[in-house]
Amino acid sequence: MHNKPNNSPIKIIKNGASVQVTWDGDVLNCDSDTIIKQIAAQMSNTVKQLGFAAPAHGQWDSSLLSVLFGAVQEAQRHNIAVDLTALPQNLQDLVHLALAVDRKPQHKENMQFGFLGTIGAGTVKIWTAVNNVLGFIGEVFISLLRFFSFRSVMRGIDFLAALDDCGPKALGIVALISFLVGLILAFVGAVQLQTFGAQIYVASLVTIGMCRIMGAIMVGIIMAGRTGSAYAATIGTMQVNEELDALETMGLPKVDFLVLPRLLALVLAMPILTMLADFMGMIGGAFVGVFLLDLPYQEYWKYAINAFNLKNFMVGIFHGFCFGFIISMCGCYCGLTCGRNADSVGVATTRSVVNAVVWMIVITGIITVICQEIGV
Repeated sequence: MHNKPNNSPIKIIKNGASVQVTWDGDVLNCDSDTIIKQIAAQMSNTVKQLGFAAPAHGQWDSSLLSVLFGAVQEAQRHNIAVDLTALPQNLQDLVHLALAVDRKPQHKENMQFGFLGTIGAGTVKIWTAVNNVLGFIGEVFISLLRFFSFRSVMRGIDFLAALDDCGPKALGIVALISFLVGLILAFVGAVQLQTFGAQIYVASLVTIGMCRIMGAIMVGIIMAGRTGSAYAATIGTMQVNEELDALETMGLPKVDFLVLPRLLALVLAMPILTMLADFMGMIGGAFVGVFLLDLPYQEYWKYAINAFNLKNFMVGIFHGFCFGFIISMCGCYCGLTCGRNADSVGVATTRSVVNAVVWMIVITGIITVICQEIGV
């Protein structure tokens, strides 16, 4: 039985248990969906094979490929064998490539566990995450060893670019926020100290608070939101664009090339930014003390200098150093473990900030306990 769609160069021939679809080499000028339906109408329980034939040197466009793809899918639904060997090789390759793509991916089923199963699944998940983090930390330390032994592939220009971003470009926001924090700290202290007529000790309160911990914490939070998130977004975008795969293909260590310059730049910049935050916080306290509490300018700075202690200052600088390491590690790790779609970049960015802030608080508690035990 012969069937030829109107104004179409495609012929559909049914011969017993086979259906042959032949194309004469002209460009299709009718709806491909109509042709697919006419091919499907020829398929029955007696049909065992669907074949295609086409000249090797014909003019064709994507509509022919659409017809072939739809007809093959119909044949697969009816469990009918398909013969593409009479088609040109380029058409065969395109059809096989179109069929190889999973257009309806299977979603993972949400498995329901009992109480013990839920605990076990959570334990395995935590164990896997801990192993991945420890493996990343190990890679970073190995990369640092290569750097100090002059065998690292880190580029100096990358380090300078990262240092410029987290150093000079961050001075403005750090100075402003630290000034306001010192101002607020002075306000809070003044409310209580004025009750006892001891408002002059606002200078001591602000100086000790900013130098020991508040300056470092504020810089850490600012840099986690500003720089750590940028690290995660930049590296995560490289993951989406398959640039990380290109680095692996070229044999370049991702940690040396991407993580190391950002880590060194932030670890170097954080103590300096912490010193700036301490100074600006003291100026903010002086603004409240001099202009709102009517304290003599000379007296305020006299009490501030007397309260300044090198131990407190060095504890704050050490906090800044640790925070720089934590922020850079969290940002780079979340970027390297980012998914392959655009939404994953936003998730990685958010996760880097949250993880950095949480771990900064944890490290602050640990350092505080240690300092208390050794009397610093």
